[in-house]
Amino acid sequence: MKLNITWKIFIGMTLGIIVGYILNQYFAGDKETLAEWGKNLNLLSKIFLRMIKMIIGPLIFSILTVGIAKLGDFKLVGRIGLKTLGYFYFATILSLLTGLIAVNILKPGSQMQIPLPEAGADTGVASTKMTIENFIVHLFPQSFFESLATNEILQIVVFSVFFGIATAAIGDHGKIIIRGLDAVSEVMFKIVEYVMKFAPYGVFGAVAAVIAQQGLGILSGYLYLIICFFITLAFFILVVLPLICMFVKVPYWMLLRYVKDALFLSFSTASSEASMPLQIEQLKKFGVSERIVSFVLPLGYSFNLDGSMMYMTFATGFIAQTYGVDLSIGQQVTMMLTLLITSKGIAGVPRASLVVIAGTMSLFNLPAEGLILLFAVDWLLDMGRSATSVAGNAVATAVVAKWEGELKLAEN
Repeated sequence: MKLNITWKIFIGMTLGIIVGYILNQYFAGDKETLAEWGKNLNLLSKIFLRMIKMIIGPLIFSILTVGIAKLGDFKLVGRIGLKTLGYFYFATILSLLTGLIAVNILKPGSQMQIPLPEAGADTGVASTKMTIENFIVHLFPQSFFESLATNEILQIVVFSVFFGIATAAIGDHGKIIIRGLDAVSEVMFKIVEYVMKFAPYGVFGAVAAVIAQQGLGILSGYLYLIICFFITLAFFILVVLPLICMFVKVPYWMLLRYVKDALFLSFSTASSEASMPLQIEQLKKFGVSERIVSFVLPLGYSFNLDGSMMYMTFATGFIAQTYGVDLSIGQQVTMMLTLLITSKGIAGVPRASLVVIAGTMSLFNLPAEGLILLFAVDWLLDMGRSATSVAGNAVATAVVAKWEGELKLAEN
């Protein structure tokens, strides 16, 4: 029996847990040896993620430029863009609200007895506040090649939109470029096929490295927080997203069946970007037109990270509860509205969620060292929020395709 990618990744993750646990027990107390093993095992994960990142820039540029050029109408691009951004902000509000309501109902910070970090302890995470001016300036690349080199998805998208419109505007000469970029996208998808064969090894390395260094015992003290957060994510995936699809008349469970491999890959690698090439292919098989997939999905990876949005309100509320700080309803609404703006375009920023949370905490005078409370289990929570973001982007793409009449469902 030939195993599909989901089973291979599952086996890789299971073996990673077993090997990581054995190493953690065998070298218990020897932090240096465990750190060395973790570093070596993590090489597999780093290689896989770097191979994925080398594909993303050229892939987005080629498929998005071709999609825009085939649209050939600036007004049409603008209309689809407005619908897409409108949905993204709607989904962001829902995810922020879900995290906020969940942390108030479940109260993980009040229920758990966790030793507080020392006052003034260094978190290693810079508390930066993203202003509207910085965000707008960041949208536009000063060099397209720099954007490709640093995988600035949002800037690649902006350049691709301009390039696609200009290509369509020059008529017959532009058709040569379109055919060339069509071929480039086919080559990129072929490379994706090769890279995905390494995915189970990357997953094995990532999981084994974390378990070897952290151990499974670290989870027991944080068990209630983990359960609460995953209940919140499950509610969003199993209730909120299906309701959106039901309202728009998109078959959600069928869609989930098509993107399940992408979800599982993102979960096991704790990276939503890792599954982007696979998700593009699966959404096209589901029935979304290529031009909608190529336009909406890349934008989603900067503007529509539902899992991360939930984590920001949930984690900030958790830290406030742990320190006994009672945030009023007005303060919580202010926090949500602030995050609605400052969280956009965070893709590609190392530990982006923690950076934004640190900035939000400073607004309400929460102790900066409180962020350390999340470090022990952030890797596990990141797995859940990455998969949730992938599910959210799949729904966003299908919804926009439905609105544009460009969703032709697969027959099976």
